[in-house]
Amino acid sequence: MIYKIFLHTALLLASFVTPEVRESKPEIATITKELSFEAKANNTYNTLNLGKFEKPELRSFTKALEGYYQLKEKGLVKNDILTIVDFSLSANKKRMWVIDMTTNTVLMHSLVAHGRNTGDVFAKNFSNASESYKSSLGFYLTGETYTGKHGMSLKLDGLEKGVNDNARNRAVVIHGADYVSDSFIKNNSRLGRSLGCPAVPRELTKQLISTIKDKSCLYIYHPSRDGIAPANFVS
Repeated sequence: MIYKIFLHTALLLASFVTPEVRESKPEIATITKELSFEAKANNTYNTLNLGKFEKPELRSFTKALEGYYQLKEKGLVKNDILTIVDFSLSANKKRMWVIDMTTNTVLMHSLVAHGRNTGDVFAKNFSNASESYKSSLGFYLTGETYTGKHGMSLKLDGLEKGVNDNARNRAVVIHGADYVSDSFIKNNSRLGRSLGCPAVPRELTKQLISTIKDKSCLYIYHPSRDGIAPANFVS
């Protein structure tokens, strides 16, 4: 409540700052912009159309939204879908959200695997290196579909230099897998793991890939990168 009052007051005061003062004190404009984004992000989060699904965590949602807007501004996003993978959560929980940004509606909420060398139940270690069998964090654009050994799959282009920009060379893709299922968790006490791909339940694969393909934004979050701005986006 106190934060909301502070935010409202800051925005109100900022509205009275003249253009001349803003020009002479660019930090005021920066603070106003940050406050405006925070308010917009909170409003978008609080008005999500969830249907039968659960909400993502606010911190992962806010980071994802910030990058999504930047990529939209650069003209890189062509499909207004935002997919969030939250690796702060247990692999045994549904930690992937697919959101239609034109209607602010959660379309899917799913289990998703991380790489076998990234961790057991919780994701801890990440890499951009080939043959690491680890997941990579950060922002991606979805690419084209193809049919491979896992059936229908979706190529990904990592957008953060040194963080995930080796994704296509590593063949980090979205694909379906039998080890991403409630039954696997029941029999093994944890979800199965991939070679670094964000693998999804086999029965959801075609619907999910058809929804997010062709240059939508995918964001893989972990709190280890909190406070770190996205690396320069690779266009």
